[in-house]
Amino acid sequence: MTYLAPGEYTGGITNPGEYTGGITNPGEYTGGITNPGEYTGGNKANRMDAYTESLERLIEALGKLPGIGRRTAERLAFHLLEADAAEVAALEQALRDLKTKVGRCQECGALAEGPQCGICASPRRDRTRLCVVEKPRDVIRLEAAGGYDGLYHVLGGLLAPMDGVGPEQLNLANLEKRASGGEVQEVILALAATAEGDGTALAVADRLKAHKVRLTRLARGLATGASLDYANPGMLADALRGRQELGS
Repeated sequence: MTYLAPGEYTGGITNPGEYTGGITNPGEYTGGITNPGEYTGGNKANRMDAYTESLERLIEALGKLPGIGRRTAERLAFHLLEADAAEVAALEQALRDLKTKVGRCQECGALAEGPQCGICASPRRDRTRLCVVEKPRDVIRLEAAGGYDGLYHVLGGLLAPMDGVGPEQLNLANLEKRASGGEVQEVILALAATAEGDGTALAVADRLKAHKVRLTRLARGLATGASLDYANPGMLADALRGRQELGS
């Protein structure tokens, strides 16, 4: 019998990294999942066979939501598949109500289930102050921050001429009407500290300059370029308390 050095044996595995009859390296295997983090769900035809058409359609619909990827969409879809009928029915009804009942307040433009939102209808709000924001979600964020008990006015966007958004696309006419009624004494501009936000603030100031109202804007706590979406409640409360005269 001839004994060879371990590295010279040719009838089997000479070196685990050189074996070609199987998996040479888990990361190089091409007959299946090379890396769990790279799994893309296979081709669509195979998915349709495995998931059924209805399940695949639900996964694709959920995947279109912001921040929802393929894997998260799959988890949500399987949760709904395994949930009891009452839970799914409640979700279905909530979605229907969202699209059929939730609209905009006729006075301020915030979210409402009727002609007037709860803030405009409340007798506890200070009607001498009007806080101007870009979108309804900003109202929710400022309310969560606390420290403000006045009314709001939602513009519905910011001026962006390059994108075709001009003064006529914003809720400016109604803002001027509210500011000229004699009840409003201060208009607070709670707009994003961006070029679009600054441009919109100047447009609002120009629109209201003929009316005897005090114009202020959010101050400390809101950095240049920041959106209200990324400001925490404490930061927004500081910005409201420290608001400055527009133009100062």
